[in-house]
Amino acid sequence: MKSETKGMPLPGSLIKNDQVTIFPEGALGYLLGPTLAATANAVLANYFNAYMSNVLNINRWASWFFAWIPVISVVFVVLGNILVGRLMDKNVTRAGKARPLILLSIPLSILGLIVLFVLSPYVNETMPEKQTAALILLAIGYILWFAVAYPMYSTPHAAVVSLSTRNSKDRGLLATISNACAMAAMGIASMVLPFFLRLLFVYDMNPAAGTPVMNAAGAVEYYTDASGAVIYDGLTSYNHWKIFVIALMITTVVGAVIEYLFTRERVTEENFTNASEEPKTARPVREQAKVCLHDRYWIIIMAFLFCFQMGGMIKNVSQLYFCQAMFPDASGNYTVAYGGQLQGTLAIVGAIPTALGMLIAVPLANKIGKAKAILCGAVLAVTGGVIGLIFPSNYPIVLVSFVIKALGSTPAMYLQLALLADVYDHQEALNGFRTDGFSMMIYGAIMAGMTGLATGIMNMVLSALSYSASNISSPAIRAAMPWLFIGGETICYAVIFSMFLFMNVERYSKLDHAAIRLDQNTGAEGETIADDEALQKFNEQRRKNGRTELKPGVQKR
Repeated sequence: MKSETKGMPLPGSLIKNDQVTIFPEGALGYLLGPTLAATANAVLANYFNAYMSNVLNINRWASWFFAWIPVISVVFVVLGNILVGRLMDKNVTRAGKARPLILLSIPLSILGLIVLFVLSPYVNETMPEKQTAALILLAIGYILWFAVAYPMYSTPHAAVVSLSTRNSKDRGLLATISNACAMAAMGIASMVLPFFLRLLFVYDMNPAAGTPVMNAAGAVEYYTDASGAVIYDGLTSYNHWKIFVIALMITTVVGAVIEYLFTRERVTEENFTNASEEPKTARPVREQAKVCLHDRYWIIIMAFLFCFQMGGMIKNVSQLYFCQAMFPDASGNYTVAYGGQLQGTLAIVGAIPTALGMLIAVPLANKIGKAKAILCGAVLAVTGGVIGLIFPSNYPIVLVSFVIKALGSTPAMYLQLALLADVYDHQEALNGFRTDGFSMMIYGAIMAGMTGLATGIMNMVLSALSYSASNISSPAIRAAMPWLFIGGETICYAVIFSMFLFMNVERYSKLDHAAIRLDQNTGAEGETIADDEALQKFNEQRRKNGRTELKPGVQKR
């Protein structure tokens, strides 16, 4: 089947079943494909900062760039997501309104990686003649990736879950699988790659001057300069990154194509009839925004997403710096390689409760509700964070803290998209239209923008503390890193707990679905039952918006 937009043929989905299936739809479209497609961003989010500081040494000769480019990029990220949101609203096809943009992200992603790692020349503090050109290309590549290419993929990717089906339980399952892919991509970056960091951050084994550091076998492990900083071979590391990026390009292309082919937007397909190819016209952004900004559930869910992403990104971007600043190797030195190994161990151990959480998130949500599951998880996450803040230099206790916090974060991680879809349904039931376009602008800006904002916060802290390889474990840095790596996310979960005391949109889910079917003239007005107070509030809002009320004599199941 072909789907078309403005005369351009698009391949149809390979998913023909009207009901959601775990395989191939869940396994390929929501797990394998997105994992591969998101791996490049996970790598950049975790290591591009270290690439700038340890390969190009930008923090030494352009500290202002190092500190401000992530923050400045957030402005462009917001603008980029506004563009993506409008494209989703205006380009609705039988292939969907989100899925086609996943294909569009492929050439943009390749271009962004090429500018960042291939066209940008190798430069360091001894090459002033190349510095200006390098900074310009790095700025262009940084903005192209984080503000254009990745939002063009990540925002439609997130929207596909809410557009996949009306069935709340199936949507919860797909949301869980979809968020598992984010964990898998981050796992590749934080669990697997750390053990290969010496291939990307290469030690200079033939320095003109340096002090050798021996390993347990008596061989030279690396050299340090007069200040005690490890000496890296910047040019070799730069060339290794260029080769590595080719692999990232391949995984990005393969993953995006798999996701496109094995997903389906059943909700978008409702816009079409057998007699017409013309979809319903999307409401103007201003009208969508008015509904959203007057909806307390929408405000809560977006504030939750902000806190969740901000806390998680501050943790992710500071994890390597925390590990290398807090824990020395066997020789008593603080290095990127050893810190990377400890980071990998943290990620592996932390992945165990996260993986287990994937198995219990949906059953728990079905039993007590998505919002209550997230609320309970927030309590556990805060508890784990407090333990870590009390003993930040004790690695075994930090591991325990990390595990507790990871377990507490699993409901928020796996259920956020399903709960966001419930908010969409509630808005549609009350107002007669969905707000996917405007909401995805804000959602995408939060998801992509927090990388730059969190990195900027960390870089400002590092710059203020005069961070360099020679003072990686100074008292000031050791005092600051626990609050970045552990404290930031802990505070965010405390805020999430407070907000979710008032999140009860699921109370209206059955009424929402009945009202939507009534508005679509498909009958089934009275397929649900709700408490009288909920029905009264629901109908009061429907009346204000000129919608038909639901009758109280509904069918009990």
